[in-house]
Amino acid sequence: MRLEREIEKELDEAESKAWDALGRYKFQMFGYWAAIWVHLNRIGGFDRPNPWKKLVLMARDTEARAA
Repeated sequence: MRLEREIEKELDEAESKAWDALGRYKFQMFGYWAAIWVHLNRIGGFDRPNPWKKLVLMARDTEARAA
């Protein structure tokens, strides 16, 4: 269980760093930390919902309206 707690801690940190990077217009770093989050969520078996889902849906909607 110690390993699971450590992975969960790293998962929380990756999410925090991704949001921070996005808020500072550091898009490559956002992508890096978001990918780390996805990987940790998967290997930890946490099955957490993606915290950026609203952003993804907004981007898709924006693209659909532009087409």
